[in-house]
Amino acid sequence: MTVCEVCGEETGDRYLCERHTIAVARRLALLPDLDSDLAMYLIPAPAPFGEHVTGNAAGSRPPINLDVLSLMQANRAPQVVQSWRVDVQRVRWPERSAPPPAGLAADCRWLGMELEWIVTSYPAAGELARELAELEAELRSLGAEPAPRREGKCVAVTDDQGTVCGAVVKPGPDKVVRCRWCGTEYRTEQDLLLLRHYQPRQSA
Repeated sequence: MTVCEVCGEETGDRYLCERHTIAVARRLALLPDLDSDLAMYLIPAPAPFGEHVTGNAAGSRPPINLDVLSLMQANRAPQVVQSWRVDVQRVRWPERSAPPPAGLAADCRWLGMELEWIVTSYPAAGELARELAELEAELRSLGAEPAPRREGKCVAVTDDQGTVCGAVVKPGPDKVVRCRWCGTEYRTEQDLLLLRHYQPRQSA
């Protein structure tokens, strides 16, 4: 009788129980979103209104947030998931050459399509499940959150013609909901209620 390599529950002839199979599928779908969300933090907040910043000035702001770049460099997800894709293919089709780098989303999608074979025929399925859980925890610790955390579109008026910003707003690592395009912050309950009230109908 085979048991789940993660929790020890009896599974018949599978390496993972149903619960941990579902968890692997969920994480494979979630990791690209977390990775993309983290990348959004690379865009620095705009300069405060009235502050003139020129692209050629000495000491001007870099085009990306260097503090967040260091966090991105700590993100192991693309390399780790790629290594699992290479190993699964090696075990299942030893006659094939290793797949070329395809990006995190493509590698997660490929592993997801092979999940049934993985849980029934891949001896390292438990190790794969545990490492995917670690990657999710690491990405969340760096500040990444999946799309449902988004609050909507910025409703701030950005000029004297009444132009509405319209960029995506969401909570940052400090939990303050802000627009990364125009810099408007929605801190109070009233601010958040107004933000939600004025969302476009399809986003409300």
